[in-house]
Amino acid sequence: MGVGTTGPAAGRGSVLAVDAGNSKTDVAVIGADGTVLGAARGGGFQPPIVGIEAAVDSLALAVEEAAGAAGLPPRDLVSHVSACLANADLPVEERELAAAVQARGWGLTTDVRNDTFAILRAGLPSGAEPRGVAVVCGAGINCVGMLPDGRTARFPAIGRLSGDWGGGAGLAAEALWFAARAEDGRGEATELARALPAYFGLGSMYELIEALHLGHIPYARTHELTPVLFATGAAGDPVARALVDRLAEEVVVMATVALGRLDLLDTEAPVLLGGGVLAARHPQLDYRMAELLAAKAPKAVIDVVTAPPVLGSALLGLDHVGASPEAHVRLHAHYA
Repeated sequence: MGVGTTGPAAGRGSVLAVDAGNSKTDVAVIGADGTVLGAARGGGFQPPIVGIEAAVDSLALAVEEAAGAAGLPPRDLVSHVSACLANADLPVEERELAAAVQARGWGLTTDVRNDTFAILRAGLPSGAEPRGVAVVCGAGINCVGMLPDGRTARFPAIGRLSGDWGGGAGLAAEALWFAARAEDGRGEATELARALPAYFGLGSMYELIEALHLGHIPYARTHELTPVLFATGAAGDPVARALVDRLAEEVVVMATVALGRLDLLDTEAPVLLGGGVLAARHPQLDYRMAELLAAKAPKAVIDVVTAPPVLGSALLGLDHVGASPEAHVRLHAHYA
């Protein structure tokens, strides 16, 4: 969601690219020709926890460092700020964050999008139009799509409230649920009942439940159990395998709904996968996603995004300022 103002800028057509996730932030100052003039990394971006102004304060630290590396002052730094931000899940949140970022005076105009758009733009080949769908599965799960004419497809993606299932945190919670029920007899037997507590050096699910409940193990660490779930499934455990298959189904249903909204179901279009869970290339998950997508969108082309998301933010910025194809190619080459 974009906002603008008037005033001087350091370089016509220059871009400040921001990719801010829950755990880290990458910032880059991009010249109009696609040259990376300065870059910096900062901490996580969590406005729901610290508030919008405090979250933007954390961005400011990384922006100042990147501006310093470029030999430029932070104020009136660029023509356009392209910020792809975690927790910008709803259009109203994008508008609020865009206004807060614009108020810092880093550029003439500001565009804020959910960080999944950065994955989508970064995953497209050099010189390609912004067209396709991206699904991200990290701590949570999200999906967006876009077309060159500016149309987009998206989901609220704020958790169970908005109908989401999956993501590392969600998978870990499901694995714990099945393991607890297996140990006390309410559910189907599964190797997860042994493997999950064993990861923390404990001998039973009861011990793990107690440790999590009393805070001896921070609950935030449960996301570490997601690789254990995949390993247990790869070893043949039916319960773990069923959870992996369910994630594949969720990824594909999000992708196909987004493709359908953009009238891309019957044409060749990229489906780009990002985030720690999908980028890990788990064989069962990859196979099942490919199988399901081939049945529902046979012309879709799956690819895993390995480029840093800040590249996507920067490319969106260059799109906005009408940069030359050569600028896009130069920027791609920098992050290759």
